[in-house]
Amino acid sequence: MTNVAGAAASADAGIAPLASGDIEGRSLGDRIYRGLTTTFAAAVPVVLALITIEVMIAAWPAFQRFGTGFLTSSVWDPVRAEFGAAPMIYGTVVSSLLALLIATPFALGSAIFLAEFAPRWLRQPVAFLIDLLAAVPSVVYGLWGVFVLIPFMRTTVSPFLRDTLGLGALPLFSGADYGYNMMSASVILAIMILPYTSAVAREVLLAVPRSQREAALALGATRWEVIRDAVIPFARSGIIGGVILGLGRALGETMAVTMLIGNRHEISSSLFAPGYTMASVIANEFSEATGDAHIAALMAVGAVLMLTTLIVNFVARWLVWRVAREARS
Repeated sequence: MTNVAGAAASADAGIAPLASGDIEGRSLGDRIYRGLTTTFAAAVPVVLALITIEVMIAAWPAFQRFGTGFLTSSVWDPVRAEFGAAPMIYGTVVSSLLALLIATPFALGSAIFLAEFAPRWLRQPVAFLIDLLAAVPSVVYGLWGVFVLIPFMRTTVSPFLRDTLGLGALPLFSGADYGYNMMSASVILAIMILPYTSAVAREVLLAVPRSQREAALALGATRWEVIRDAVIPFARSGIIGGVILGLGRALGETMAVTMLIGNRHEISSSLFAPGYTMASVIANEFSEATGDAHIAALMAVGAVLMLTTLIVNFVARWLVWRVAREARS
């Protein structure tokens, strides 16, 4: 009734009420600004599509020549122009999953602490320090890994896993450890993806409605039971999305992994053996590739890596969006 009366008063005063389209702005500056922002927003998926098309065109000769054997073969011989990406795919998947296995408990633990237990004066500084890990350049992580992590892994962690825990008989922990291997690369990857997973999990936990916690407390639940039975189940999809987002980050990491993984083109069941990843082979060999087949094979590796990363990130973003939508509703 108030709106109707206001509109009538405006009409009586000779003032036309604003239409819904008028709020978008009538001036030339508003229209230019809206057009520019729309153009910039539309340019992002266009650029992504152009990159994908260009990579696929450059990779097509390799897929056409080797077919599905490119994904299953272990031969990588630039001299004879025979290429197979199986060891690199294996190294990428194993190092990323192992990094995820190491990083997830730390990321989730820090997110729960900051969202549920930390006092306000401590929450922001600790969150800032964790997020700051994402700002460290990849090559700095690699240098730290070479001079600090690898000696520590070689002299302390590997003997502990192999001898103290008696895991040396298992294939995963067999063989000599020279430091540059899948385990070291996975540990550095875990440190690098921790801030991404922790940040997403923290925001998702903070987005859980307060009524969820209050209802559980009213029923007599303890603080831990509230988190376990009310908060985490509500935020499960978003937490999983954060974990998958960390996986996407790990899949595409290049420099630090290249410096630590050993760069050997073979598939080994031992985590103490050197390996290779798709990003590492591109970084190592693209500048030296001269033959058309070699370049096409590297572009095919890049195409597989790009499509895998896009799919993983799409799934992660969808899961986080799903939790945010549930929180709003």
